[in-house]
Amino acid sequence: QVQLVESGGDLVQAGGSLRLSCVASGSMFSPNTMAWYRQAPGKQRELVAGITRSGSINYDDSVKGRFTISRDSAKNTVYLQMNSLKPEDTGVYYCHAGGIYGLYLRDYWGQGTQVTVSS
Repeated sequence: QVQLVESGGDLVQAGGSLRLSCVASGSMFSPNTMAWYRQAPGKQRELVAGITRSGSINYDDSVKGRFTISRDSAKNTVYLQMNSLKPEDTGVYYCHAGGIYGLYLRDYWGQGTQVTVSS
């Protein structure tokens, strides 16, 4: 019943901006942690940014000062504002959510959204 619906991926030029959104649907799901990962071609998936319900945030060093993660807990939605994009930011961005589903702890992945930064 839980689905993570992502949007916002696009093709942009270096220096441009994008805003990614992810909505975790499912009335019984209450995510404590929501995060963004990315996977470049031929590389391992890596954490970009994460945020907890209480507001604790962490970023990968490569995006600090350029990306901003935020969330609307009431809507189970997480955002990633990406500024000053670089070609190295290119990859498939995946939304991840972990928390309580009914009486259980569960985590879910989105389908991914493509971000391509051209030089």
